[in-house]
Amino acid sequence: MAEEKKAEKKGVVGEFMDFLMKYQVIGLAVAFIIGAAATKMVTAAVSDVIMPIIAVLIPGGDWRTQVLQLGPVKLLIGDFVGAIIDFAIIAIVVFLIVKFMMKEDATQKR
Repeated sequence: MAEEKKAEKKGVVGEFMDFLMKYQVIGLAVAFIIGAAATKMVTAAVSDVIMPIIAVLIPGGDWRTQVLQLGPVKLLIGDFVGAIIDFAIIAIVVFLIVKFMMKEDATQKR
């Protein structure tokens, strides 16, 4: 009952600000935007730097168009491998960023 009266006094704006602070929504939004921008950069790095090196090792050249034909079924293996590589690089970059940020946070608390 006391919490309801407290919430009524704050108003919608106050409750919204409490929500943002409690669940750290602003940090999540910033991380999402940075992640979206990083995805473009990582995809370009994979397509333009890493995969040309791998393409030399793969006969036939264009690795993203590699298809595995199983009867009437076509499996787009090259595109799938590219998506896995993109994901792995993005995951590593995000891990390193979070690790760095947590290290900074731990040093500030002491």
